[in-house]
Amino acid sequence: MRFMIEAEGISKVYQDGTEALREVCFEVPEGESCSIIGPSGCGKTSLLFIFSGILKPTSGKALIEGKEVASPSREVALILQDYGLFPWKTVYENVSLGLELRGYGKKERQEIVLPLLDDLDLKDFANHYPKQLSGGMQQRVGFARALALNPEILVMDEPLSSLDALTRETLQNFLLALWKNKGLTMLLVTHNIEEAVFLGREIIVLSPRPGRVVKIVKNHNVGEVNYRNTEDFFDKCREVRQSIEDGAT
Repeated sequence: MRFMIEAEGISKVYQDGTEALREVCFEVPEGESCSIIGPSGCGKTSLLFIFSGILKPTSGKALIEGKEVASPSREVALILQDYGLFPWKTVYENVSLGLELRGYGKKERQEIVLPLLDDLDLKDFANHYPKQLSGGMQQRVGFARALALNPEILVMDEPLSSLDALTRETLQNFLLALWKNKGLTMLLVTHNIEEAVFLGREIIVLSPRPGRVVKIVKNHNVGEVNYRNTEDFFDKCREVRQSIEDGAT
């Protein structure tokens, strides 16, 4: 089995003495989806930033495809909850920005971006600005910008947390289809138990700060939209909720 993401005893202590993470260990196989859940302030975002090459661990190692992360990697796309769009750029310009920075020519950018906009139902909004779009559409633009770079790994920090319930569910379905159709490896941080269970083949439960792995919940039935309506789904949600409560004591 090939692991795309590995945490080997990752600890993080900030300069002010705040201990965010303590000896976190887990692995994510190639093409799998993993959710990370835990109370506020338990170091979830710090962990994602370490795997994205933005932060360095105080001790331990973060590995991508078996190599220690020392800087941002082309294989990893980070998606944040505030969408990260430039308000003065159109949808097309936002999605093509990463390609432009990597030196792709105008024609190459068009060949990559236009089909993506079509796939994500954004083609008719290519010349719109972010303020003209709903929250769900802005998040789809964020996904499109990440996918334009053809990453192998999607790392997401609560990307759907600011959306209304119906839009959030629609984009959860989109992420599920994206994972299944493109074979991406996905690492998702969320505060939402149902979202963690719907999208994660494994669910990593962290303790209150400093974040430690309380339990890794196996979730083999994930993968179909109707999973939300099954008794197995509700049982798994109860198991994750109980693990969070146990970790807080």
